[in-house]
Amino acid sequence: MLRATVMGSVWATRRLEALPSGALLEVRTDDGATLIAFDVLGSGAGERVLVATGSVASGYFGPDHPPLDALIIGSLDEPANEEKEQR
Repeated sequence: MLRATVMGSVWATRRLEALPSGALLEVRTDDGATLIAFDVLGSGAGERVLVATGSVASGYFGPDHPPLDALIIGSLDEPANEEKEQR
């Protein structure tokens, strides 16, 4: 699992029917990597989140396994690293 900050939404004019209801969000992990993660929680820009990756992400949805590689599974109650460093 990865800690990350939501950077914003990713908009697509078309998407696979296999994807459940949710949003595609751009997140930046604490180590600086950028991912597109699927979100069913309603996370917003600037929010700190916990991201599961790989087969665990798609396995959450049961035997259908939609084509997902990263899934936001929690909202963290902590400030971003930049805010911690400024204190």
